[in-house]
Amino acid sequence: MKVFRLSRKKYSEELSGKGASYSGNRWNSKRTEMIYCASSRALAMAEVAVHLNLALLPNDYLMLEIDIPNNIIIDKIDEKNLPPDWNIFPHLQSTQQIGDHFINQHKFCLLQVPSAVVKGDFNFLINPFHSDFKRIKISNSYNFPFDKRLFR
Repeated sequence: MKVFRLSRKKYSEELSGKGASYSGNRWNSKRTEMIYCASSRALAMAEVAVHLNLALLPNDYLMLEIDIPNNIIIDKIDEKNLPPDWNIFPHLQSTQQIGDHFINQHKFCLLQVPSAVVKGDFNFLINPFHSDFKRIKISNSYNFPFDKRLFR
């Protein structure tokens, strides 16, 4: 399986999860390291674009293509098992607890979660502490300039 991640150039060389741990996000609290990826390039772009504006639009993003071996088991969160407002901003502590539990339990290397940005699409969370993590590799990366029409 291939997943995608938009990354600033200076953070694109390795997958670590440290960036997510600095502020906490929808699926992790502060100090919990995890790697957020998307099921498509378009979703990876949308997930980043919702946090940007034209005045601050950086031009150093790279699209990372990440290969996940097919025999790595993926756990899944079904949206119907989430609270009705799971996708609001600011993020709920309950969704952060789901992600923190996924990381701390070390049972799975990947967790498929619904996208809060594009209904019906999925993101993948990677546990950098799971034993299968060493088998996950960045297979390609390339410049990914944002089309400024998105930010009119």
